[in-house]
Amino acid sequence: MAHLANAAALTARVRRIAGQLASVERALTDATDCADVLQQVAAVRGAVNGLMDEILEAHLREHVAAPELEADARQQGADELIAAIRRYAK
Repeated sequence: MAHLANAAALTARVRRIAGQLASVERALTDATDCADVLQQVAAVRGAVNGLMDEILEAHLREHVAAPELEADARQQGADELIAAIRRYAK
């Protein structure tokens, strides 16, 4: 996705998510209280949802809504977006 202008910020976000997941792993290994682990997992889910939102928006703007796109390119971008949303919603 070369069109992601904020790739460095997204990469930093992914690294934070990886850190959160490592924290969940440590919590499971250390037999941390399940309520605390649930809260950590919920935080990871929220972070991944935020990441997905940003990438979906970038794809939509670049591959579906950009005024200079040809009809075939716009349709392909829409099809890709629909497929990603369907996979994500499962």
